[in-house]
Amino acid sequence: MEIPLIAPSILAGNFGKLDSEIEMLNASICDWIHIDIMDGVFVPNISFGFPVIEAIKKKTLKTLDVHLMIVNPDAYLERLRDAGANRITVHYEVCQHLNRTLDEIKRLGMKAGVAINPHTPVSLLHDTVMFADLVLIMSVNPGFGGQKFIPNTYSKILEAKQLCARRSANCLIEIDGGVDLRNAYELCKTGANVLVAGNTVFSAADPDKVIAELKSTGTIHPL
Repeated sequence: MEIPLIAPSILAGNFGKLDSEIEMLNASICDWIHIDIMDGVFVPNISFGFPVIEAIKKKTLKTLDVHLMIVNPDAYLERLRDAGANRITVHYEVCQHLNRTLDEIKRLGMKAGVAINPHTPVSLLHDTVMFADLVLIMSVNPGFGGQKFIPNTYSKILEAKQLCARRSANCLIEIDGGVDLRNAYELCKTGANVLVAGNTVFSAADPDKVIAELKSTGTIHPL
């Protein structure tokens, strides 16, 4: 079982001390910084704009993993690239021409991901998964942090792995929502490669230690 990539979700951080939160992540063994962008339309919440991404980019060399929970993501891809995004994930549910969107993300020099909500079947990615670098499986309903993990996620990971194999798609499988030290091992055992963790990291007394534990718990079952 491979060691997972850990992508702390900065949405759960303290924006009154963003600089120190980024410094903590820089010093940690996390791999990516996960940035949720929400528009209040596709999901019932609003989050970061371009200035926040630019500010984070100036402070870190970590990969910026941008998750767009917005309608009409195509309108913002180039600006997100210019702001510092390294990876962009869009939602299946809002993209009318998903293949085209994924191709455009890659044409702009970024890695492209496709996300599905808990109610969206993995099978709907049959004709597009080969155009993606990553499949993001939402393990909570998107829009707010701190929600309870949906157990059906495990079966969706297995389905995604099988679909990628059948379609010869070389995709990472990322899990977002309710990831913690109790389920990290099982998620990775099932086939997840990337774990997004928000409150689990930023509400901890020692976030750096939790990041390291998530990375090791992905391969060693917790006692």
